[in-house]
Amino acid sequence: MNFDLDVPAPIAGQLVASAPPTSPAGWGELLTGKNAIYAIALSGGVTLHAVNMYIATTVMPSVIVDIGGLDFYAWTTTLFVVASILGAALTAKLLRSAGPRAAYVVASMLFAGGTLICSLSPNMPVMLVGRSVQGLGGGFLYALAYGLTRLVLPERLWGRAIGLVSAMFGVATLVGPAVGGVFAEYGAWRAAFWSLIPLTVAFALLAFATLPRASRDGQEQQSVPLLQLVLLTGAVLAVSAGSLSAELSWNLAGLLAGLAMIALIAATDGRGGTRLLPKRAFSIATPLGALYLTIALLMIGMQPEVFVPYLLRQLHGQSPIWAGYLAALMALGWTAASLLSSRWQESHGDRLVVAGPVLVATGLALFAFFMPVHGAGAPAYLLPICVGLVLIGFGIGLAWPSLVTRVYGSVTDGDQDLAAGGVTTVQLFAIAFGTACAGMVANFAGIAEPGGIAGASKAALWLGAVFALAPLLCIVVAVRAVRLTSKARRRPA
Repeated sequence: MNFDLDVPAPIAGQLVASAPPTSPAGWGELLTGKNAIYAIALSGGVTLHAVNMYIATTVMPSVIVDIGGLDFYAWTTTLFVVASILGAALTAKLLRSAGPRAAYVVASMLFAGGTLICSLSPNMPVMLVGRSVQGLGGGFLYALAYGLTRLVLPERLWGRAIGLVSAMFGVATLVGPAVGGVFAEYGAWRAAFWSLIPLTVAFALLAFATLPRASRDGQEQQSVPLLQLVLLTGAVLAVSAGSLSAELSWNLAGLLAGLAMIALIAATDGRGGTRLLPKRAFSIATPLGALYLTIALLMIGMQPEVFVPYLLRQLHGQSPIWAGYLAALMALGWTAASLLSSRWQESHGDRLVVAGPVLVATGLALFAFFMPVHGAGAPAYLLPICVGLVLIGFGIGLAWPSLVTRVYGSVTDGDQDLAAGGVTTVQLFAIAFGTACAGMVANFAGIAEPGGIAGASKAALWLGAVFALAPLLCIVVAVRAVRLTSKARRRPA
């Protein structure tokens, strides 16, 4: 990214100025009439994507027992995430080419097709194909929810709608493992996949019946940024592959290769022509660049989550089911804050954007202080850990609706679709990047060697301390994002 600090001079028409609504929008306005149908369609697609993620994670051990392929276990997630990122990156192209109605139907059918392939897989290679197709459709569904929010709903409801969409991940955290666990318990992992197909078809029909055929932004054609997509895929795979090694040199090589490819993406986008993200999205000197970087740092700060169940079992004596549900406190905190903050953003949006990373940093500090202690379930240690996990998710959910609505207002009309899809692209990439880095940190700290209590304790300390740097840096970036977007709103349209 280009981290130049000179704020560019105002450019007429560069930013979409939006006056604040005369009165705060309520949930009743979103959840009644035609708005309610739109809200169900948009949040429903995200729910399918999120629930599937947790179902697949829960049943995958049963899949391995049945069809084999333990060596490819990690790739069922890696390829799903890579395909989801590609789907998010291609959403603007799909939306402009097909229009909202057809785009949603195409995304739903891809998701259903990939799910069907997974349910019928006779071996792991076929399962990997299914997970890739499923991830592509899921990435479309997730990004389209943000892109279509501003097309089908009035601006006064954007914050509420984004809060609702974000809350679906918290719902999925509770529903997905429970549904997957039931099917896994009875050895019916295939049914866990195909059970999603009727729901997907139902949402596709709802979208076809309710969403507009064409986008009001016009149907100008946009080429696919092939080079950037190849580099983006390579960056995720490089960091992920590097994290699998126990050697620090390979960890660093994968990380540096990933960062180099990100720099190449920024350089390619900066030359003009076909772009992956809107203009100047890689520069922190612009409102959009600061907002995207804030989103990325928040997502990275959340990624110690991947080791929370293991650490709770190893250090605090929790059973597998309790460790899983305590780890879900991050997602529940995100859900609660998303629903609450959407009502505050009109009057306190600036404070929410800055308060979010402060809470995430506080939560990670509690994580670093109490998680490494071998507490064997003692409430004196377990309670602060739970508070910390909630704060991490709550901080992200608090800032999220304000961040996304500011992204909408930080680009020209022609880049609105690209900017909305960019939210999901940045988010998913940051998750993949952060997860791989969490694996590197944990391996370096000794979670596998020497392992045991000592290795888990040291890994917990390093994870909390290292990843707290992301929200601390995010506070600085968030302050800058608030200042830049506030200036943009004061400029005449």
